[in-house]
Amino acid sequence: MPQPSHSPVRPVPSLRPAPDVARADAYLESLQLLERLHRLLLDLIKDEFERLGRSDLTPVQALLIYNLGGSEVTAGELRSRGMYQGSNVSYNLKKLVELGYVSHERCDMDRRAVRVRLTSSGQDVRDHVCALFARHAEGLALSGVLDDPAIEAVNLQWRRIERFWLEQIRYIY
Repeated sequence: MPQPSHSPVRPVPSLRPAPDVARADAYLESLQLLERLHRLLLDLIKDEFERLGRSDLTPVQALLIYNLGGSEVTAGELRSRGMYQGSNVSYNLKKLVELGYVSHERCDMDRRAVRVRLTSSGQDVRDHVCALFARHAEGLALSGVLDDPAIEAVNLQWRRIERFWLEQIRYIY
């Protein structure tokens, strides 16, 4: 009866280093946290407007008003600087115009484009969202949450990830 060979099995060499599984898991956890944080942000905005007795706006619309701020922009510019999908921003802008929070007018140079800006009612909504965010920032600062690691370092990391993702999108096309 032949004896089994005890020679060690050699792994096939890889052209790429094995991914750091712990790092990959941490990255995936970050993505899940980011997604949950965005949903929680919308819930916080919804609760704030419910407390104010304002049920005419969705949290996404209130956040869109906040991000519009004092600017006068096109829908395309809002898409490029926010987290808005094309049809969503168009639909929400139409609703915000109907509700009187946003005004719009055709661009003189390109009659196909529409420029939008906040009305005084829209500015009131923006002020409420700003006040909410200021209260949150104050509470987080008092609790020390913004210090370890410093929120500036966290933001730097997210900007780097954003830049990486943008490069991935550009690479595809």
